[in-house]
Amino acid sequence: MEIENIEITYLNITGFREVRPFMADSYKHISDEIWSEEQIRTLIEKFPEGQVAIKVNGQMAGCALSIIVDYDKFGDNHTYEQITDNEKFSTHRSDGNMLYGIEIFIKKEFRGLRLGRRLYDYRKELCEKLNLKGIVFGGRIPNYHRYSLEYTPEEYVAKVRRKEIHDPVFDFQISNDFQPSKLIKNYLKGDEASESVGVLMEWKNIYYEKPVKQPTTVKRIVRLGLIQWQMRLYRNLDDVMEQVEYFIDTVSRYNADFVLFPEFFNAPLMSEYNHLTESGAIRELAKFTKPIVQKLSEYAVSYNINIISGSMPEMRNEGLYNAGYLCRRDGTMERYEKIHVTPDEARVWGLQGGNDFATFDTDCGKIGILICYDVEFPELSRIMADEGMNILFVPYLTDTQNAFSRVRNCAQARAIENECYVAIAGSVGNLPKVANMDIQYAQSMVFTPCDFSFPANGIKAESTPNTEMILVVDVDIDLLRELNEFGAVTNLRDRRQDIYSVKKKRKKSESLQLPG
Repeated sequence: MEIENIEITYLNITGFREVRPFMADSYKHISDEIWSEEQIRTLIEKFPEGQVAIKVNGQMAGCALSIIVDYDKFGDNHTYEQITDNEKFSTHRSDGNMLYGIEIFIKKEFRGLRLGRRLYDYRKELCEKLNLKGIVFGGRIPNYHRYSLEYTPEEYVAKVRRKEIHDPVFDFQISNDFQPSKLIKNYLKGDEASESVGVLMEWKNIYYEKPVKQPTTVKRIVRLGLIQWQMRLYRNLDDVMEQVEYFIDTVSRYNADFVLFPEFFNAPLMSEYNHLTESGAIRELAKFTKPIVQKLSEYAVSYNINIISGSMPEMRNEGLYNAGYLCRRDGTMERYEKIHVTPDEARVWGLQGGNDFATFDTDCGKIGILICYDVEFPELSRIMADEGMNILFVPYLTDTQNAFSRVRNCAQARAIENECYVAIAGSVGNLPKVANMDIQYAQSMVFTPCDFSFPANGIKAESTPNTEMILVVDVDIDLLRELNEFGAVTNLRDRRQDIYSVKKKRKKSESLQLPG
């Protein structure tokens, strides 16, 4: 057949009359009764968008029927008669949460043209348009009667999934991204080929947003501002904060949602204490942390931007920690700390590793923050990914190119394995009057997963190395959701959690306290 046109339109009674005889012939082994015109009229009146026809060269080739149901009232253990109210369709609810597939039919002469796939794709688009949780239907397994004496329905389905047995209907549904979730006995009366067993098939709408009573906005395109900070000598704290405010002001003018500062960006303030030991100087630097955090919190509100403070030394219970603060633009604040300290940090400064890490809710979704060396430990970010993290921020401080490469390469690996964005920002320049902080090497970057919707090399944007500058980058959160479900590889979903797991040990929560 020479195909000139394939068209999907709303189903009408005239079109149904064209395909009804063919449906009756195909389903005669199930029931002598077939759809009546009255039933089709009812479906069209209740839900016209759910009843569609597909035409080839203007000729009716098939149709698809569906309703919307409040799936919470039925659950997974239902029959076809129950979900359709014996095909009266009183179960259709315009305010329901699930699209339920009733019928997809293609005339024999048009099979092999993948018309069924087009109808399934239409249903998926409709589901997304109506903000429904997903698509559900009871699938037939018409070849099961040939194996029913040898295998249970569960065994049969397992073998079909492993491609050891072919089932034309089940295989087709699997190929269209529907996943089996349950076997339902006595699902469809009269289906002798399937021995009345139905396979509950599901497709999840990754764009579904649960309705809320109060208006909320969660951004899908998130703009990041990365500060590649120049280490230079400052006279006092006011000079440092003047430079900090300049960067925040500049990034906010580009309507950025986040601004990320590097690790220990306030280190130049140690120049006044160079006469002390390294450990003594950094403890003096810790005294500036409280006023810096208070000022950053004010800036977050006044400039309407979420500020990630990089990190600063902080004294707590007589211990010295490397900590930072997420200052949200709504005025709230969260603390994070460096879990792993390097041998040099422990030896020279006496830094202690932190005891807790977490993901944070923001108006742009969940984020994670790991300070420098922490990104080289994949367990932390994997736990954060399991908690729903979309963007991982990594403030860092490295002196040499090989130290930078460790952070850079591990950060990119975290983006791939956790299917998230990773933003890293560091400092450049020299501090000849600050012991143990002589030289810096940095290149700020934003990494992505490596798949068709992302850059082939997994780098969304990168700054010029060793130059003071700002990097402004947009990331699309919806692309992550698509990757999670439909990526060429699905790292998070394909983990063998039956043989290994990564878990966070429980820790008693502590109330947030400002430093000092």
